[in-house]
Amino acid sequence: MAVRLFFLLTGFGISVSGGISLVAYLNVFAAGMGYWDYLQFISAKPECYLLPIGVTIVALSIFLPSRNDNE
Repeated sequence: MAVRLFFLLTGFGISVSGGISLVAYLNVFAAGMGYWDYLQFISAKPECYLLPIGVTIVALSIFLPSRNDNE
C-alpha cells in the first residue's frame, strides 16, 4: 500500500511539472505560431514528456493488481 502511494504521488508530481511546462510554452502562440508549430516545438522539448510519463505512472499505480488481492 505504501509503495502504491509513493508511486501515485511521484507520478502526480512528475505530471504536474510536465503540465506546467506545457502551459508555460503556450506563450509561443503569442509569437505568431500556429497549433502545428506549437506541437512541433513542444515535441523537441524533453521536459514536455514528463506529463505523459507521470500520467502513465499514476495509471499503473492505480490499475495494476497488488500481490495480495485477497484484501
